[in-house]
Amino acid sequence: MRPARLWRLARGNLARELGALLVSAGGVALGIGCLVFFLAMGRGVRKVVGDVFPVSTREVEVVVPQVGIGSFLGEMKLDEALVARLRALPGVAAAYPRLALRIPAVTRYNGLFFGRELHMGLELVGSGVPADLVAGDARMPFADEGEGKPIPIVLNRRFLEIYNKVFAPQRGLPTLTDTMLVGFQFPVELGRSYVAGKTLPQAYETALVLVGFSDRAPLAGISLPLEAVRRINARFGQDTGSYTSVLLRAQDSQKVSSVAAAVKKMGLELDESERNRALQIGAAVELVTVALSLLATLITALAAVNIAQAFYAEVRERTREIGVMRAVGATRGDVASLLLVEAAATGIAGGLLGVLLAFTGGWAVDALARTALPDFPFKPQSFFVFRGVHVLLGIGVAILAALSGAFFPARAAARLDPARALTAE
Repeated sequence: MRPARLWRLARGNLARELGALLVSAGGVALGIGCLVFFLAMGRGVRKVVGDVFPVSTREVEVVVPQVGIGSFLGEMKLDEALVARLRALPGVAAAYPRLALRIPAVTRYNGLFFGRELHMGLELVGSGVPADLVAGDARMPFADEGEGKPIPIVLNRRFLEIYNKVFAPQRGLPTLTDTMLVGFQFPVELGRSYVAGKTLPQAYETALVLVGFSDRAPLAGISLPLEAVRRINARFGQDTGSYTSVLLRAQDSQKVSSVAAAVKKMGLELDESERNRALQIGAAVELVTVALSLLATLITALAAVNIAQAFYAEVRERTREIGVMRAVGATRGDVASLLLVEAAATGIAGGLLGVLLAFTGGWAVDALARTALPDFPFKPQSFFVFRGVHVLLGIGVAILAALSGAFFPARAAARLDPARALTAE
């Protein structure tokens, strides 16, 4: 039977059995809608996790082991010689040493802050980084200009989000942008601690100036020029010859594992706390997504069973019709193909409706989140990321479910004996 003729027959049968087939398509649509909805939600939540915990696939943070023979003997130090060895490792593109500010520091601000009164005292945690690490993020020179000059600092990009969503509303302060804050100066007292309640004899006041925001800066601290931290530590008699950590950037993500292995062979460790945190949250999201997707698959499987029952009933009702088709020359393959085409059309309709339901559900959840949920840090515009592959997967699974459900009824119809079919009541 020609495809055009086959489609005309199938279309007529679909119109005649529209009610029953719509019920079958509705079951498929429910399963596919849940499947696409949960897959898009899982991808959307993983995107949020990536925004909160940005992890580079090319970088590793090298630190000295807290417990080890080298640390007991005082031999394991991240000095210039060791940094040079790390920089020379195969697969390493660049090495950026970090030096912690080894003395306490506090900031006190009293006065107008973008049109509002602000009285605040805060303990600061700082670390020095090379200028080329944040060169692309700093909008003003990031270099130490010596004593008596404001020290440039860089903050983590997430800090601004936390300020705007938590700190500012609680204190009635204005919402700010990075452009507004760049160039802002505030005082700092080096050598004093609010937490410990002490002030070092050499404590002195200077100023900090914000020059940019970067993902390379720690969330719970500030990044200063490496030379500035070295100068401050030296003034207070602190160690300036060993670094706190070294950020290694691999030539590409595929070489990270070999670089990490080489670092461990040197007796050093990797600080993967933030990476592990992101991976753990991502794994939890992945597990929930898989579980919900399995539930959606189960719903789709039940819809396939419903399709099988509907087509078995249709075969019984159309026994004489099938007998006439066989009598006028239709083959078994023609009869089976006719039912499978009808099933495929049912699957396509169910898949399209399911995808539409998923998009509608995602839109409804996002609309509810915008109005019902508070404006918390890193709140996304959408909790869903719909991809073209989700649409194709949804329609493909729907067609597969429909064809699976109709397979055995189609085979039963093809095996009907024409003579018995024509005499059946």
